[in-house]
Amino acid sequence: MNKTDFLIEIGTEELPPKALSKLSAAFSDGILNRLSQAKLNIESHKSFATPRRLALLVQGLDEQQQDQEIARKGPALKAAYDKDGNPTKAAEGFARSCGTTVDNLDKLETDKGSWLFYKLQQKGKAAAELLPEIIQQSLDTLPIPKRMRWGANKTEFVRPVHWVLALIGDSLLKTKILDIESATSTRGHRFHAPSEIQVTSPADYERILSEKGKVIADFSVRKELIRKQVMNTATDNNGEAIIDEDLLDEVTGLVEFPVAIAGGFDTEFLEVPQEALISSMQDHQKYFPVVNNSGKLLPLFITISNVDTTNPEVVKQGNERVIRPRLADASFFWNQDKKRRLENNLERLKSVVFQNKLGSIYDKSARAADIAATIANTLNLSQETVTRAVMLSKCDLLTDMVGEFPELQGIMGKYYALNDKEGAAVAQAIEEHYQPRFAGDILPSSDISAIAAIADRIDTLSAIFAIGLLPTGDKDPFALRRAALGLIRILIEKGYDINLKEFLQKAISAIPGEINREETLKNVTIFIMDRLKGYYLEKGVSASIFEAVLSVEPQELTDFDKRIQACTGFADNPAAESLAAANKRIRNILKKIEFSSETVIDEHLLAEDAEKALFTELEQVATKVEPLLAEHKYTEALTELAAVKETVDTFFDNVMVMAEDEKVKFNRIAMLGKLNNLFMQVADISLL
Repeated sequence: MNKTDFLIEIGTEELPPKALSKLSAAFSDGILNRLSQAKLNIESHKSFATPRRLALLVQGLDEQQQDQEIARKGPALKAAYDKDGNPTKAAEGFARSCGTTVDNLDKLETDKGSWLFYKLQQKGKAAAELLPEIIQQSLDTLPIPKRMRWGANKTEFVRPVHWVLALIGDSLLKTKILDIESATSTRGHRFHAPSEIQVTSPADYERILSEKGKVIADFSVRKELIRKQVMNTATDNNGEAIIDEDLLDEVTGLVEFPVAIAGGFDTEFLEVPQEALISSMQDHQKYFPVVNNSGKLLPLFITISNVDTTNPEVVKQGNERVIRPRLADASFFWNQDKKRRLENNLERLKSVVFQNKLGSIYDKSARAADIAATIANTLNLSQETVTRAVMLSKCDLLTDMVGEFPELQGIMGKYYALNDKEGAAVAQAIEEHYQPRFAGDILPSSDISAIAAIADRIDTLSAIFAIGLLPTGDKDPFALRRAALGLIRILIEKGYDINLKEFLQKAISAIPGEINREETLKNVTIFIMDRLKGYYLEKGVSASIFEAVLSVEPQELTDFDKRIQACTGFADNPAAESLAAANKRIRNILKKIEFSSETVIDEHLLAEDAEKALFTELEQVATKVEPLLAEHKYTEALTELAAVKETVDTFFDNVMVMAEDEKVKFNRIAMLGKLNNLFMQVADISLL
């Protein structure tokens, strides 16, 4: 099979920078998947994305599909012809579906019967013939929320299209894409190389754009170049750049030829909390802030220009002029907000709706504060401190600064609390009760902060479930999945031994209105357990181990975690498989018979040596295991229980459990029940 290279480039007005990577990946994947479906093999590929282009280079593409033999089996002969030998509707329908007539069908004879049969040799199509439709279909299915039109035509795309470069081998792939006739030319940088540039070979595309077009077409190469420039520029200015990955991606989507330029601002602005200045620089101006080796913000920023100018000072001064009013706004908000104490916003929170059926944000804060106080009492911590922290935790939502920079909620609350001379623990909790904000984020550092975070999440989950607004599919407007996972992480990783079900019940009891509180508790518990399962699966814990522990319904997540660790270790024990099978057998026996775990074993009814041995070993093991279980030392308990493997195996090999004598039967069942009960105090190992 002959191979060739293929290149497609869609040239546009500036594409949305935040969506550029996603658009590029979807465009390339769409073409590559359709090539695979068309049975056109490739050797390699490379995607390109800049503000003004989406492109894909495919190397080693089959020039033509392989010829295919199409074989289809139709109805059985007895159903294909009537008694006079005429084709039935079944035969005619099959022929039509094959694009032929009954006369052209063959007969297939096998040991199992005879059928109508159709075989056709289909010639493979050339790649050049298939590519135009493949490209168009890939463009049509791009994830574009809102397409736009331009000019007088009816074509729709994310941005107006100005050129289409399409090459197969060294020749033009003649087609029309988005109302633009394909060509063998591209265009370079809007300012440095605006004229058409001929591309003679797909493999030369990236090099030609770089050398003649002043464009770095590879998104990842451009991104790493920006990172390096920013880091080096910061170092040259005796600082270290704060490089937010999302901002880096966005800036990469804004420029085709990046040039880093450092600028400065007045030191007086450093009186404003640096998080506010950083947000202003990152969100409004797309600048990279610079800090010293202690993490303190310097009066510096780094911008990425899309122009390789001979006079960078002009660009620097222009950006410095632009940043000043932005920082002045942040300074104004800071000074205005400090004039009002944070607690003064409590009354105003009563008019801010959390959810129509659940009252105001003030109501939510009051519910969470009550939960937090009870948790604090359980953990012997200051109820007064945690209550104060939770009640003030949402007050910064009404400040001018958070109104302008919503991402600073909690952070600015901390600063305003410190300004109001609130305790350090209260201020810290106001900031940290939002943690973890996302997957992998840090947890609250103090107990007061962690309790505030737990209470806030318990109230949110309970309240939203109570009114039936459960997450569906990818829609989760109240971020309940994130809240549940954050709750799980705090409880387990911070090691808080609290009864989750008890606090969920408390939270649900405080929800206003007529709700099904029992159903709410059931649903929110299932939801949290589903997130807990995902939490452990990500850590490599098997689903069977999770289900084994879940079946005994531990009330504390810290206890749940200890059982998970114990079962994970036990699963590697050579005796685990045999004991799991034995426990499954025991549980099946116990399910069929009404049996009380309190039944006393009558030693006088033990007749067989194997059952006597099991009784003796159970007594000895129970003496060792029960104190371990009382101390939640599950790993040690399972290690001791593993020692009964041989005795249990011998028992089942030599003893008939379901003896004819009812007393003997139930005595043996009682012994098995005792063994099962010991294991069930850790997990249902029959599920392992």
